[in-house]
Amino acid sequence: MRVITGTARGRRLETLEGEDVRPTTDRVKEAVFSVIQFETEGRRFLDLFAGSGQMGIEALSRGARSATFVDSSKKAVETVKRNLASTKLEQNARVYHTDWQTFVAGGSERFDIAFLDPPYRTGVLQSALERVTGLMNETGVIIAECPVDEKILPNYADFVLDRQYRYGKIKISTFRHKDFIR
Repeated sequence: MRVITGTARGRRLETLEGEDVRPTTDRVKEAVFSVIQFETEGRRFLDLFAGSGQMGIEALSRGARSATFVDSSKKAVETVKRNLASTKLEQNARVYHTDWQTFVAGGSERFDIAFLDPPYRTGVLQSALERVTGLMNETGVIIAECPVDEKILPNYADFVLDRQYRYGKIKISTFRHKDFIR
């Protein structure tokens, strides 16, 4: 796993080990950032189920103003911090060791981009999509990664499904505020 482009281009990132760990592939990561290529610079990025932190780190490398990393695993949080240090991107990052519900419930910060990639087929994605809308700027985008056969609703609060992309067995869905849909 590596940073694709930007200030930390080519830097290798540490990954987590284990059966319940499923890092976003470079192919999918590249596709996600292709979709939001003109929306990343100067924006606030939320990596809600951070894992190794690769999505938020990619956003920072591409010029995001800040990235917030949230994960309930102590190992994941330590990995994110090491990856931020090795890419020298820690100054614009905040890392939280907490579960997503607690973070969202207490969140007062607003984000322009949120990336959600929770454990597959657990129902967590649908709950997180519904609740993360309260943290989003109206002009923002929510990006969800899940298996192609996992059901996603066409809207969550005022955020509606904009586009879906398929990469093998993975589906990427983007949601935008109903007043800013393209």
